[in-house]
Amino acid sequence: MSLDKFVDALPIPRVIKPKGKHNGVPYYEVAMKQVKQQLHSDLPPTTVWGYNGLYPGPTFEVRRNQPIMVKWENHLPYEHLLPVDRTVHGADPDQPSVRTVVHLHGGRVRPENDGFPEAWFTKNFRNKGTKFLHEVYYYPNCQRPTTLWYHDHAIGITRLNVYAGLAGFYLIRDEAEERLNLPSGKYEIPLVIQDRSFYLSGERRGELFYPSLPNELPPPPPPNPSVVPEFFGDTAIVNGKVWPFLEVEPRKYRFRILNGSNSRFYRLRLSSGQNFVQIGTDGGFLEEPVIVKNQDGLLLAPAERGDVIIDFSNFAGQNIILTNDAPSPFPNGNPDAPLLPEIMQFRVKENVSRPDRSEIPTTLSCLERLDPNNVPVRPNKLVERIEAGRLKLLLNDMEWNDLPITETPYNGTVEVWELYNLTADTHPIHLHLVQFQILNRAPITIDNNGIVIDVGDPVDPAPNERGWKDTVRANPNEVTRIIARFGPFTGIYPWHCHILEHEDHEMMRPYEVLDNPNFDPSQPIPGECPDDAFSQCFDCHPSSNHDCRKNEDYEESSDESSD
Repeated sequence: MSLDKFVDALPIPRVIKPKGKHNGVPYYEVAMKQVKQQLHSDLPPTTVWGYNGLYPGPTFEVRRNQPIMVKWENHLPYEHLLPVDRTVHGADPDQPSVRTVVHLHGGRVRPENDGFPEAWFTKNFRNKGTKFLHEVYYYPNCQRPTTLWYHDHAIGITRLNVYAGLAGFYLIRDEAEERLNLPSGKYEIPLVIQDRSFYLSGERRGELFYPSLPNELPPPPPPNPSVVPEFFGDTAIVNGKVWPFLEVEPRKYRFRILNGSNSRFYRLRLSSGQNFVQIGTDGGFLEEPVIVKNQDGLLLAPAERGDVIIDFSNFAGQNIILTNDAPSPFPNGNPDAPLLPEIMQFRVKENVSRPDRSEIPTTLSCLERLDPNNVPVRPNKLVERIEAGRLKLLLNDMEWNDLPITETPYNGTVEVWELYNLTADTHPIHLHLVQFQILNRAPITIDNNGIVIDVGDPVDPAPNERGWKDTVRANPNEVTRIIARFGPFTGIYPWHCHILEHEDHEMMRPYEVLDNPNFDPSQPIPGECPDDAFSQCFDCHPSSNHDCRKNEDYEESSDESSD
């Protein structure tokens, strides 16, 4: 049996509303629940996990410099929906099967509100991880308008929790964005693209399938269940629907596209042959719009976002398919990995409901260019090893708990990080806390001992990569150079590969932003753009609602959920 495409309409995730306020700050409660949800009209409802019982979770829409508080609650069963490998670090036999913690991906937050992998908690907070500090998270939203997302980050089972459905959008807006007159309202649509597989027959028909063993079983046999090197589903899902369609008017639309897959890359094109106009990346608006030509495609690795405008004006009455031709694994592919050449369909109506007065401005935002001269340079290696017959990917040949912490930038300092990829795959590398810029990539020559013996000429990033990023594609046999100003908060944060199967199996390391006695993050930095300023996170004037205490503790606020 195969599922018919383009028979179900695309759902739009609902926007969550606060339950009330605490000391003037909007307060939300979000419960993770196991529910049945119809993912395709020809399948029975599928068991999924959802924030507030929704897959994907509800969308947060917040304002820059107006903080919110969120109490994340675990109402999930005690046994996991998917196969848990008890040999993976953090998922040991003495640990609860179902653990959750929420990470605001791309958020500028203090470490205690970041969703640290060991800050997990179980149903009703009965059990808590070693780094758990409080039930209520504080998000200052002190960064430029952008498309963030929130998802589970529990150590050892992130791949399973996200696959089960724990992900949602988090949009930051401000007045400057509204003055751009971009497509908005029902003409601005978030799209989270994921791949899944289903049981299509038998008692479990309609349920999610996730492998319990790798396809190729090396000697000695791995434990059962076992973590797999990557996962590639055979079915495209957008906003929680299988191969959906969307009716659009012949006019401009803004789509905030998120690659929410565990491992799959997407190179997106439109069957009409038209181009994308990209206006934003992970960290917000580009300096100016970039034309992404259809023949090049819009390439998104797991966790990357592309904020794009598609103009359907010249395609009234036509059906247009969003296609994908990215190899899996990326970039070389494997013939055994299922292809996903079609993602969703746009059905363009004959007429508009009202004139399209939205614009694509020539200038989008102020964008400071960080200077790589005379700053520290940190070389990092992406390597692969075989352990107990299984592939294990590592950063700097170290595991998550290995000491010492080797990446220790000082607050307020600018550093260049070099990512030497000695593996066969492209890895989307994500740094928590900061947004960075891609400087360049260069080919490298590696000898038989895995030593880099030559570095070629640098190649500039693509025009649509020249904004703020929190996730970068580090290609095989290349060094990828990124530059970041670290801060404004101090403490320990993760950096890792966002192929979730790699992240869970040790391709994650902590880094620590150290206190800098010569830097005051509450003071403006020369040359920075106002919406990127560190100082906005410490602006305590009444209109900002920021609570500037050094160590916030919002535990007691959880019962103050009404005005």
